[in-house]
Amino acid sequence: MTARQQGKRIGFVPTLGNLHEAHIELIKRAQQTNDVVVCSIFVNRLQFGLNEDWDKYPRTFEADSAKLREVGCDYLFHPDDSEMYPNGLDTQTRVICSTMTDMLCGASRPGHFEGVTTIVSKLFNIVQPDESVFGIKDYQQLAVIRRMSEDLCIPVDIIAAPIHREPDGLAMSSRNSYLTAEERTKANQLNKSLNWVVEQVKLGDRDFVALEKEANRQIEAVGFKPDYITVCNSKTLEMAAVDDKHITVLGAMYATAARLIDNVSLN
Repeated sequence: MTARQQGKRIGFVPTLGNLHEAHIELIKRAQQTNDVVVCSIFVNRLQFGLNEDWDKYPRTFEADSAKLREVGCDYLFHPDDSEMYPNGLDTQTRVICSTMTDMLCGASRPGHFEGVTTIVSKLFNIVQPDESVFGIKDYQQLAVIRRMSEDLCIPVDIIAAPIHREPDGLAMSSRNSYLTAEERTKANQLNKSLNWVVEQVKLGDRDFVALEKEANRQIEAVGFKPDYITVCNSKTLEMAAVDDKHITVLGAMYATAARLIDNVSLN
C-alpha cells in the first residue's frame, strides 16, 4: 500500500456490513488517530453456527459503500469466500484463543469465537494496520481479540469505541432490524436490567447471583428469553469476586428472530 510506504498511520475497522450509525462512529474514531482508514466488509461464514443466520444476514453493499464514501473512509476491502478461504473452510487453519471463549456468548454459540479470531487475524495480516477499532458492545469479542493479539505478538493497537445507542438505550445492532414492531418497543429492557444491576452493586449489594436472577426475571416479564446476565471481572470475564473494583455486567437475550447483547461497566 502506498500509504504504508509513505509512513502514514493506518487505521482499520472490520465489519460484517449492513452498516449503521454505530459502524460510522467507528470509522470516525479511526480517523481521529490515523492518516488512512480501511474498512472491511465480509460476512464470515466461519463465525456463524449451523442454526444461525449467515445466509439471511443482510447484504447491503451499495448502501454500505455510499455511507463509507460520505464519511470519507479511504479504502473498502470487500473480499468473497474464495479470497478469504481459498482452500475451503474444512481445511482452513484456525486461530484458537483458549481463554474467555467458552463462556457467555461462547457458551451459546460454540465455535463462534474461533471464527472471529481466525478471520480477524487474517484481516490483520492482509491490511497490516497500526490500529484497529472495535465497539464495546461486543465486549467479549473485544477482550478475546486483545488477548489473541497479545498472545500472537500482533503489532496492532486494539482500540475500544463506546457503545452507540438508540434514544431509548437499545444498543445499535444490525440484528435490531429482525425485531418485530412490538418487540422493538420493549427491546431496551436488556439495557434497563443491566443498569439496574449496576446501580444495586454501586449501592453495596454484592449478592451477584441474586441480582442476576432478578435481572433475568425482569427480561422474562416483558416477553423475552434471557440467555445470560453475568456480573464479571472486566478483564478476565470470570464471575466477579465480591472485592473486585472493575466490574462489567454482560447480558444477552432472545427475541423471536434475534439475539441481542449489551453490557454496562461500573468504571
